[in-house]
Parts: sequence; structure tokens; C-alpha cells
Amino acid sequence: MSREPKELRASGVAKKRSGIHLIAEMAKVSIGTVDRALHARGGIKDSTRQRILQVARQIGYSPNLAARALSFAKASARIGVCIPREIHFFYDQLWSGVLDEARRVGQLGIQFVDRPVQALGEGDTEAFKELVRSGVDGIILTAGNPKDLSPLIDDAEEKGIRVVCVSTDAPESRRSTIVCVEPFLNGSLAGELMGKLVPSGSEVAVIAGMLTTEDHRKKTDGFSESFPRHCAGGKIVSVVEGHEEEDESFQKTFALLTRVPGLAGIYVNTVNCLPVCRALGARGLAGKVKLITTDLFAEMSPYFQKGTITASIYQQPHRQGQIAVRLMADKLTNKIHLPPAVHLSPGLVMSSNLHLFREMRAADAKADDTGLRRRHAL
Repeated sequence: MSREPKELRASGVAKKRSGIHLIAEMAKVSIGTVDRALHARGGIKDSTRQRILQVARQIGYSPNLAARALSFAKASARIGVCIPREIHFFYDQLWSGVLDEARRVGQLGIQFVDRPVQALGEGDTEAFKELVRSGVDGIILTAGNPKDLSPLIDDAEEKGIRVVCVSTDAPESRRSTIVCVEPFLNGSLAGELMGKLVPSGSEVAVIAGMLTTEDHRKKTDGFSESFPRHCAGGKIVSVVEGHEEEDESFQKTFALLTRVPGLAGIYVNTVNCLPVCRALGARGLAGKVKLITTDLFAEMSPYFQKGTITASIYQQPHRQGQIAVRLMADKLTNKIHLPPAVHLSPGLVMSSNLHLFREMRAADAKADDTGLRRRHAL
């Protein structure tokens, strides 16, 4: 009995066509669209991409990346990456997106030079200079220190070294593009949600990382503009900088809750939310003060389940990393024009849809794998 897929036998094209021509015919799209889908380029809808990939899997097709690498031999490039290691809950996801896409484009002859920094805004100017001196063709950068980085970015761009900012921006620089969830919109969404969760006239606060960082400052601005519009008489009584330090964030949040005993809500506009959760617990206010956080990682799950975290604004860090590499690779190898900005849509995480996010699925898979190994060890 024939093992060909039913669709192929019915169409009678199995032996007449192969590769991308067959995929194009089965998916009812152009060959160019198939090429964009198979090589993760932009310009097509995600639903179309998924349909094409499903057809490719069905016929057992995989693109000949080795041949593509040979064709790009003269256009091979080196990309520098400067992303913090701190707050591993967020940056691990960003790094995983970078690495996933780096493996793909690495088959096209592209090399990566890693110059991570330990903390956001610390040591990134020197790391950036090192990457420029190393002769890279492009740099993917989390701009934690935009004031000092801007002239360095401008100088690099002047030399033909393209700079793609990811997660947070250096907007005064002449960087090529930024990949992020637009921070003002991020804060505005949190402000609207908070305004609908707390009673009229409520007092709320913001826990930020560092207001010198573009991402944290604009999220604070968005929340500050949005919350009073959605909560009649609502007031933001404090904006606290925790500087991404767990102990500092805990102590300052604990002091805030003591100073403002009637606080109705807190918005944490950085992923460093665990010390805030602990401070609420220590004050006996877990679940009583509405808490809106940022992003998602496995350690947040118990706080969702207990009601300490009401909601979180998700920034798709893994996808940010993927897109940053993809844009840079396409620019350096195919001379594809870079858009001024790529703004991803923020997502809303609540206890009911918590299980749908990749961070939770990855944690569950890891737990299942650990349990399986333990059972085999018994």
C-alpha cells in the first residue's frame, strides 16, 4: 500500500514535483512565500507560516541549509551579542531566543561573539567597545545605559556596524532598530487593568528597576498616564526604584506598605517581582493588595495560585531574542532593510491562562523529566 500522504495520491503530483514547488502547490501559496516560511523570514502571516511548515513536515522536507551556507560563503558575518546575565528569569528566556535563532543562521556561515554583562547598565559600554574592536559586523544590545552608549552606537553605525537594540532602547542614538514590547503601551495596559481592579479613589504604587533605563521609565510614564483615567480619583503615591536588587526591592516594598497602610495596588514594571511578593506576604497583605507584575517564569506560579499576583504583562522575551538575530542576519547576509522598530504586542497572564505560556510548559516538561529520572533511579 502506498505510503504517500492521501493529498498527494489524490492530486497525482507526488512524482511530478518535489521540494518547495510541491509545498507551494499543496499549501496554495507562492514559492517565495514558502521560502520565507522555511527560513523564518518576515512578510507572511503566522497562520500561513504554520500551514506551510505542517505541509513540509508531512512530506518530510527540510531545507538544504548546507547548500545555502555555501551560497552565502562570501557574505558570512560576525554578530556580537551584549545582554545581561542578571535576573535570569527574564534574560534566560531572551538568551534562549537568541541561541535558538543563532543555531539556525549559524548554518549560513554566521558567527557569534558573546560579550555578556553581569547586570543591566553595568559594564555594557566597555563590552560594546570590545565588540567593536573585535571586528564584528553587527551588535545585538540590551541598552541598559543609553546615555553613555548612544555616542558609541553612533560611532559604530558610522563605521558600518549595525546595532539592533533588544528589550530596552537607546532612543537618542542612531541605532538601526529596536525589538521590544513598546514600554509606554506596556505600562498603559497595566494602568488600565489596575484602574479596573481597584475601587475609585485608590492609592497605588510602582516598583521599578532603574528609571535611567528607557524601558522602566517609559513603563512608569505609561502607567502614570493611564491609571488615573481608569480609576476616578485614583492616585499614584510612590514610584520606587529597586535597582534590580532583591534585598533592596524587598526592604523598600516593606517600608512602602508600612508607610501607606491603605495601599490598594502595586505595579512591578520589572521582572524582579519575587521580593515584592515576599514583602506582601510578610505584611499579611498577599491577595489583599492587587499586584500586577511583568513577564513570567516558573517561580511565579505559586504566587498566581495563592492570589498574590493578580496579573502579569508578558513581553515575549524568547521571541524578542529570535527576532533580533533574524533581523540582523537578514541585514548582513541578504541586505534586507531594517525597520525603525519592531514592537511586539504585550500579553496578559492570569491564573486561568498561566499554563498556556512557554515558560510554564518548559517548567512542566523539566519537572516531568526530573520525575522520570527519579523513578528510573529507584
